[in-house]
Amino acid sequence: MSPRSLLIALGADHGGFVLKDRLAAALIEAGHQVMDFGTDGPASVDYPDFANAVCDAVAQMRADYGILVCGTGIGMSIAANRHPAIRCALVHDVTTARLTRAHNDANMLALGARVIGEEVALDILKTFLATPFEGGRHERRLAKLNPAPETTP
Repeated sequence: MSPRSLLIALGADHGGFVLKDRLAAALIEAGHQVMDFGTDGPASVDYPDFANAVCDAVAQMRADYGILVCGTGIGMSIAANRHPAIRCALVHDVTTARLTRAHNDANMLALGARVIGEEVALDILKTFLATPFEGGRHERRLAKLNPAPETTP
């Protein structure tokens, strides 16, 4: 998946735990480390709890990237993007996985287990982790997402 070993934080709600577990297995098989924040079963849970745990790990640089899975990926991506240090992309194909890393330097990925199949999700994950940020003109744009606070003279 990636030329170097990464530490990936994973989280899912009841709609995404099966796909999360499959992604975790693929990551481990590829030589990466996984921090699994749950959930681990079909009992109804609140997705923001799991999104927040993964976001904290990424924001505090305890993990290189975060992967969130729910039924559609929408709820997880909304919850994640409330955190200033997070750039979470809801992705449905390898093209947007590549572009969100190359142009947006996304540090988290949201996937919808009820929207995409397992093989597509695995291809997305592989592409996301293998694509470097291009920098250049994109750096200026990213700086505008979280501008430095203005100081009063």
